[in-house]
Amino acid sequence: MTPAVRELERQGVAFELAPYTHDPTHESYGLEAAAALGVDTSMVFKTLVVTGDKMYLAIVPVTHRVSLKLAAAAIGERRLTMSAPAEAERATGYVVGGISPFGTRRRLGVLIDASARDHSNVYVSGGRRGLDICVAVDDLIRICAATVAEIVA
Repeated sequence: MTPAVRELERQGVAFELAPYTHDPTHESYGLEAAAALGVDTSMVFKTLVVTGDKMYLAIVPVTHRVSLKLAAAAIGERRLTMSAPAEAERATGYVVGGISPFGTRRRLGVLIDASARDHSNVYVSGGRRGLDICVAVDDLIRICAATVAEIVA
């Protein structure tokens, strides 16, 4: 199992594993997951790594892009940039396309787009390509000690 799964088990959080066969030629990991799992894209969230004075995880619907301006304002940063893939992988311990908000190598601040509150459960990466986790939104917010704000463009 991945560090994400172990973290959720350690926390005693109810979750459902949602594995699928990853196609390396697919251009969007999140859209691939939604299609493979047969769930509405509004319920599938991607985890991006952004950098300001510190590094953060920005969790947004797979159909949207994070607004760096809105995300920075939500956490009081002057400016945020997208982290380079190698930086994101070093900080989280996961590969791009499999970055989970749970069980990261370093504890990072977390922002979740407010649209997550439109659902009781959402899908996030389980720590590797081809594995998502369905988890209650309230548990996602609590476990990650997340800031919830409108952070999509």
